[in-house]
Amino acid sequence: MPGPWTRGGGDAPEVWLLRGADGTAGHEHVLDAGERARADAFVRAGHRERYVAAHVALRRLLGAYLGLAPGEVEFVREPCPCCGAPHGRPAVAGAPFHFSLSHAGDLALLAFADVPVGADVEQEPRPSVVADVAGSLHPREAAELAALPEAERVRAFARCWTRKEAYLKGTGTGLAEALSVTYVGCGEHPASPDGWSVRDVAVGEGYTAAVALAAARPHR
Repeated sequence: MPGPWTRGGGDAPEVWLLRGADGTAGHEHVLDAGERARADAFVRAGHRERYVAAHVALRRLLGAYLGLAPGEVEFVREPCPCCGAPHGRPAVAGAPFHFSLSHAGDLALLAFADVPVGADVEQEPRPSVVADVAGSLHPREAAELAALPEAERVRAFARCWTRKEAYLKGTGTGLAEALSVTYVGCGEHPASPDGWSVRDVAVGEGYTAAVALAAARPHR
């Protein structure tokens, strides 16, 4: 576990990758009522265990950074950038940093930074999903996919999707912003929207992941 948060630089996120569903023992004393209710709502035991493992890991890291027991971490919601209602990005009141959590399959990706940050990890989709969704992407991204051999499109689409999700989670907009608005690219190297830095995260075969980091605010 890390020590108290002292970074203050804002130039790169702290990124953690969790594999498997270990660390769920005693979660009833760590997760809050809302998290326990969401965990209990999963029909499949494997999905429930992975959800619990990811959220226990998040609480343990937050607790270590803040000098709190994991169960003492209290979450709030930031204002939504679209409507101002309190259903934007999750946060911890008074914390000197931002965080983002994503989980898919057996992986969970967690990112922490001095400035707004978004993280996303996904299992590579079926070709039919790519065919259905590709036309909803930014026009340049749709053109990039169409120009690729069919065998390369799934991987390229997955890169684009995780970059876009990471960025939209970082801004707090989420899928309230149409997929066609912001260009992040499908190629080997991501494109970064104005005011943000997007980078891919290597997470192993069958998955793609990315983090998006807001530009550091100037010191006063």
